[in-house]
Amino acid sequence: MHEEKHEKKKEEGENNKKDTKYSILIIDDDKFLLDMYATKFSQSGFTVTTAFGGMDAITKIEDGLAPDIIMTDVVMPVMDGFEFLAELRGKKLAESSCVVVISNLGQKEDIEKGTALGADGYIIKATATPSEVVEKILEIVEKKNG
Repeated sequence: MHEEKHEKKKEEGENNKKDTKYSILIIDDDKFLLDMYATKFSQSGFTVTTAFGGMDAITKIEDGLAPDIIMTDVVMPVMDGFEFLAELRGKKLAESSCVVVISNLGQKEDIEKGTALGADGYIIKATATPSEVVEKILEIVEKKNG
């Protein structure tokens, strides 16, 4: 009897998945920003995983992490955000994830490069508060998922 209750609860949970927010992988080499965005997205109902740079993110994804959304910085040591995107696409990892670049590199060429490498959206850090970043991420995901 107890197992049946658990099964029913699990089914209800699956049916209510629409009510829950998305899972997100946040990639940055700035611990302060990583923690700030992680807190903001958690408060907004997201399931958050963080990665300290592109290599850390690739490892987590290769180990089975499949987030709904990947938000990556561009300017990072070892593997920058553009290299991360190229690696992600080259290895055919996280193909169903919505990928958003968040950077202070706001030149047209940078945005075009991010898009060419498969980013679904590009947010310029300096022009968006953390709350606005959450809103923009949701807009990008909903637009992609139609």
